Amino acid sequence: MTANNGQNEPLAYTKKDFESGVDPRWCPGCGDYAIVNQVQKVLPSVGKKREDIVFISGIGCSSRFPYYMNNYGMHTIHGRAPAFATGLKISRPELMVWVVTGDGDALAIGGNHFIHALRRNVDIKLLMFNNRIYGLTKGQVSPTSELGKKTKSTPLGSPDYPFNPPALALGAGGTYVARVIDVDGPMMGAVLKSAAEHVGTAFVEIYQNCPVFNDGAYTFLTEKAVKAEAQLRMEQGKPLLFGKDNEKGIRFNPQTASLEVVTLGQNGITEKDILVHDARREDPTMAFMLANMSTRPGFPVPVGVFREVRQPTVEELNWKIIDDAKAKKGNPGIEELLHSGDNWTVR
Repeated sequence: MTANNGQNEPLAYTKKDFESGVDPRWCPGCGDYAIVNQVQKVLPSVGKKREDIVFISGIGCSSRFPYYMNNYGMHTIHGRAPAFATGLKISRPELMVWVVTGDGDALAIGGNHFIHALRRNVDIKLLMFNNRIYGLTKGQVSPTSELGKKTKSTPLGSPDYPFNPPALALGAGGTYVARVIDVDGPMMGAVLKSAAEHVGTAFVEIYQNCPVFNDGAYTFLTEKAVKAEAQLRMEQGKPLLFGKDNEKGIRFNPQTASLEVVTLGQNGITEKDILVHDARREDPTMAFMLANMSTRPGFPVPVGVFREVRQPTVEELNWKIIDDAKAKKGNPGIEELLHSGDNWTVR
């Protein structure tokens, strides 16, 4: 780590500066290794001092993450990482706060904290590792496990419909919602950089393989022979094309008010008929429709950024209330008010 010069310019970091020196303790082949590698690659470019970056986790395999990062971190309690992150960000708005969680930690015991962080638009980066299983507790069904999934806790098959995390995040008012896959390093790096630059809650679902308790959960997307047909790579301002030679696309049908898969060259279909991706559209309806495509037979699974819009954050709104209260004639200063006793009178 070296300074650009002797003045007060930012330090120039490398990936190594964010490596704690603690050997990660995940199973061989776990997708978490790829994720920590990409995060460490991205952080030197986010424009923050290392001591101003914080990683907060809950409980689960993913939640060991802070130990492997060479900056401040907190390993907190099951499902409550967003609550810790919210308190920290509101009190220290200058910090860059990341939350690392899993599908069980975030969406089961932590479901309430997850949706309210998104609803309030806290300026945090929320990474959810989704392996569709409970890994740390050895293979029980999770809120994202498939219907009928046989696990140690559902030996005859799960009777529960799974959450669709991006759709849930959008329904909670998420201003930045994305999905990436652990084995696609370039896309993951680009999305993590984009999430770091977003002001507001940035939610990134990361499809992550658990080689011990749910191995091959995403081979239907990642195998070389099928991924061109199975994945829809969303890029801002570009048509939503997929397939081996980009011969297929997603079209919005105004008669049915729904998305449909079409093939270029058939029935007069051209690239002009294909939906152009716009994650910056204020109305989240189209993003929600794209998020739900992965649950529909015959449709590809979208990866990339679903939505990216700027709205006031909860900490901006909180500090505005405080500043407005301070500015009112006759009110004491905020420090005086907070230390004045048990009873306050605000005029």
